[in-house]
Amino acid sequence: MAISLPDEARKRAIKSIKRYSEEKLESEMGDLRAILLLDFFLEELAPTVYNQAIMDAQAFLQGRIADLEASCYEPEFGYWD
Repeated sequence: MAISLPDEARKRAIKSIKRYSEEKLESEMGDLRAILLLDFFLEELAPTVYNQAIMDAQAFLQGRIADLEASCYEPEFGYWD
């Protein structure tokens, strides 16, 4: 599964990369270089970030599911106790 960005997010990411290059690296970057750098990040680094996000979500949900019995349990037949 290739990770991609919606068109508007892609445009904003390219603009952000160009601004970063100007402000932090003191070097202007053209559209083509910014696009190539974004494509590299999406292909090379984004899967690692995506996989970690999935693992974090799984851990969170497993914790909630494990706590489900304790937080949603009602004793049965407790009228006569």
